[in-house]
Amino acid sequence: MSDDETPDLPVPSGAVEPAPGAVPGGGDADLAGLLGGLDMGSLLSMAGEMQQQIEQAQQQAAATEVEGSAGGGAVRITLTGAMECTAVSISPDATDDVAMLEDLVLSALRDALDKARSVQASDPLDGLGDQLGGLLGG
Repeated sequence: MSDDETPDLPVPSGAVEPAPGAVPGGGDADLAGLLGGLDMGSLLSMAGEMQQQIEQAQQQAAATEVEGSAGGGAVRITLTGAMECTAVSISPDATDDVAMLEDLVLSALRDALDKARSVQASDPLDGLGDQLGGLLGG
């Protein structure tokens, strides 16, 4: 036997043998074979589409406005999904007691923040499993 020949050794039980015709170090063709003929072009195209969907969802969340309120609407605070405050409204009736007004502003701000966080938490990747399942033949 020469130096560049490999001896035929028994394969241990449980070991995975290469697919018939697979060439060690065969590159992309072997990878595609192992992945069941996965089309890399389709995978890259889908990744680009998903990136666009994520960017659109982020832009939409940033443009969405939510309003938090307290004191039955006596104090209202408007935030965007990007957590920017765009408006504060205080009813003239709420200005009699400064300590109470401070509490109402804080409560309205917390309410608005909770709503803005909900907008941010919406999942832009909903349905991703369905898309990937189709790509992978599932």
